[in-house]
Amino acid sequence: AGSSSEAAQTQRGKMLQDSGPGLGVRRVLVTGGSGLVGRAIERLVLAGEKLPGEEWTFLSSADADLTDGGQTRDAFDRYRPTHVVHLAAKVGGLFHNMSCNLDFWRKNVQINDNVLQTAHEHGVTKVVSCLSTCIFPDKTTYPIDETMIHNGPPHSSNFGYSYAKRMIDVQNRGYHQQHGRMFTAVIPTNVFGMHDNFNIEEGHVLPGLIHKTHLAHKNGSPLVVWGSGTPRRQFIYSLDLARLIIWALREYQEIEPIILSVGEEEEVSIKEAAECIVASMGFKGQVIFDTNKSDGQYKKTANNGKLRTYLPDFQFTPFSQAVKETCDWFVANYDTARK
Repeated sequence: AGSSSEAAQTQRGKMLQDSGPGLGVRRVLVTGGSGLVGRAIERLVLAGEKLPGEEWTFLSSADADLTDGGQTRDAFDRYRPTHVVHLAAKVGGLFHNMSCNLDFWRKNVQINDNVLQTAHEHGVTKVVSCLSTCIFPDKTTYPIDETMIHNGPPHSSNFGYSYAKRMIDVQNRGYHQQHGRMFTAVIPTNVFGMHDNFNIEEGHVLPGLIHKTHLAHKNGSPLVVWGSGTPRRQFIYSLDLARLIIWALREYQEIEPIILSVGEEEEVSIKEAAECIVASMGFKGQVIFDTNKSDGQYKKTANNGKLRTYLPDFQFTPFSQAVKETCDWFVANYDTARK
């Protein structure tokens, strides 16, 4: 047992060196490349964040169905990545999750297993997968940190998606223990920004509210916000998250996940978020909170202390500025935005 453990450590040490900055050509494959976070990373790469020797490919579901093992292997054969940012997932908002938990479980487990096993078979140096704070236990103490992921069942509203995402952490540990792989994960809080899914029925809270406010503004009707408006969330702008994922790919060398979030003091209520959107879009009509609709979890406050030990000076975009930029983008791209 000792020698195999030492071999794994040696292998790990080699991989840490290999994944260090500036060594040879890095071919980075981003799954879910046409989604909210993928488009944000692509924007930064095109704006000059790419290092010499890096090649970035952004894979969308149109390029390969990652629930299919054969198509996943074909994509890896075609692009021969040395590094992978794994963002692809079947995602949806609270109400879509509540009605389709089995679908969310099955699709996400298929995608994650295909991507991680294919990355292993292709000798990929490093994989950074994207989890979500919804994976944390429903009954817990706050703030949540990285050690608490498996301390109890997630919220019942989206247990299928949450457990599938938790299993990435289990697989990462397994690939490291058995094969010395540097497969890790980041845990962002509620992400929003340009290229989001603004579908009112199936999207997340912020883009759904932006779309609703736009329609209410256009039609001269009241804005109806689902729920009481009291739940609190830490929102992270997609461009900030993209910067942090690029950092994690290059610099973060732990198998254990890392929470990527604004601080606890930046948490805002859904009511405050709605007010910010209303101000950004110049909506002057009535705002109604429909308390017949579910609120979901009251809060999911995450501790970003681990991130701050690595990046004490990282500057997050102010929430009001990020909301304004997202609203402006949605209005300007209304015809083509996902909705």
